[in-house]
Amino acid sequence: MKKIITTSEAPKAIGPYSQAVEANGFVFVSGQIPLDPKTGVPVAGDIREQTKRVMENGKAILAAAGCGMDRVVKATIYLRDMNDFTAVNEIYGSYFPSEPPARATVAVARLPKDAALEIDLIAAR
Repeated sequence: MKKIITTSEAPKAIGPYSQAVEANGFVFVSGQIPLDPKTGVPVAGDIREQTKRVMENGKAILAAAGCGMDRVVKATIYLRDMNDFTAVNEIYGSYFPSEPPARATVAVARLPKDAALEIDLIAAR
């Protein structure tokens, strides 16, 4: 059985997908790009500010599911420019001060709304 997770504290889905789905003891958070949850517009600023927005969006969705960032077991980061890797790591890592999740980081040619990054999360209940 699956449960759809939604919150107004994160951007609405911009396609035919849910913000997150809970199933079999896991919460699967759809990829988040740096959109302001109130306006749906990409945030201004450098890659650090954009990464923070992405992580805050994911954190809000997890909170709506009754989870915290400490429950994240897997993350995938999609970067338009691998030169941003170090800056993204700095912000991303601040959300996991101990026992960080497994992770993959991949370079991509393009992301929705021409975002610089996208991050999806999987958390255990």
